[in-house]
Amino acid sequence: MKSPRCLRVHYGYVIVFCCCLMMGIDVGMSVSCAGIFYGPVSDSLGIPFDSFGLYMSIMFIFSSLLLSPMGGVMARIGARKTLSVSSAVLGVDMIAMGFFNSLWEFYVAGAVMGIALASLLYLSFPTLVNTWFRTKVGLMIGICSAASGIGGIIFNPIGGLIIDAWGWRAGYVVFGTIILLLVTPLICLLLRNTPEDKGLRPVGEGLTSTPDSSRKGPSEEGVAYRDALRMPVLYCLVLFAFILMACSTFNLFIPKYVVSMDFGIEQSSLAAAAVMAGVTGGKLVLGWINDRNCAFGVCVTTLFGVAGLILLTLFGHSFAAILCGAFLFGWEYAGCTVQTAMLTSHVFGRKDYARIYAIVSIALAAGGGLASGAWGFIAAKTSFATAFTIGCILLAGACLLGLFSLSKTPTHKKC
Repeated sequence: MKSPRCLRVHYGYVIVFCCCLMMGIDVGMSVSCAGIFYGPVSDSLGIPFDSFGLYMSIMFIFSSLLLSPMGGVMARIGARKTLSVSSAVLGVDMIAMGFFNSLWEFYVAGAVMGIALASLLYLSFPTLVNTWFRTKVGLMIGICSAASGIGGIIFNPIGGLIIDAWGWRAGYVVFGTIILLLVTPLICLLLRNTPEDKGLRPVGEGLTSTPDSSRKGPSEEGVAYRDALRMPVLYCLVLFAFILMACSTFNLFIPKYVVSMDFGIEQSSLAAAAVMAGVTGGKLVLGWINDRNCAFGVCVTTLFGVAGLILLTLFGHSFAAILCGAFLFGWEYAGCTVQTAMLTSHVFGRKDYARIYAIVSIALAAGGGLASGAWGFIAAKTSFATAFTIGCILLAGACLLGLFSLSKTPTHKKC
């Protein structure tokens, strides 16, 4: 007996589940939890924390270099194979990090991690959601993006407890094993490239009207890729994305900053978890906001980040203020994926969205690559307060760039 039509769950939601696994566990453990290892590893091996942090810069640089080739690989062999292999490589890489004794080994691991994350972090859920959904795309992107924050909330404290009890080496091995033995097999079993692979149409395709129909962004015709390359607004978006990602890498140094303010590793882990709480809530709410007012989303993303950094700078001796500042800063971190994706969609439409967003994604990776090392050197040579102040100035500029981008496109009145 067939189940009633109304009770059937479209396979697109299984795809969203797979994306959440990748973002929550793969990305959550490797990126969102990276900061809790900085102090323990650098202290254990006698490595300056700013030099150790360069492995994340290398990771972002390799991701930016591999985005275009990895997009081609995904187009040729499919998302299922590409993401399964990338997840396996990431798991093995993190396990290996638990056995390292030299700085150069972490740099090599950062390069390998960057190759894997080019598909897992940047190309996975935007590509799959846009393939499997025609309605509520923003909401689905927000849900998938929020999974990395949930992963951070869950695994930062767990990682802190593991490090405190058994050391940082055990932390890397446990994280890598979970990625390799849990996430990778599930992706391989459940993920499908297109709705046609399951004999389905995308969710919402063919609907004559939707709850969003009265406030769609740009026309689905959109702007052609070649035309977009000649539009100055594209490069405003590129700079906007670069600044957002550059400032988001403060997340890597917040645990070290908390320790420098005479708090312990457990408090530093809680601060990292507070950032992820902001990331999670921010991604979901920003998706909802952008469906209604893209300009307001730009302001919330950037100005909440400014407020968070100000709290951390001026009230760093109060742990309650640190938690509040970390939570607000998490909203800026959330905007790196949600706000850039939605802003690009609102400005350029769907016609060549994937190719245009690939350019914006390169700016995201490049911003993370340059800044994740730069902030460490600035903090080491001056202070965390100086680095946070520079971040506030950059985020204020990003706010103006985002609003300017919306004002200079013919589709801005619809968002």
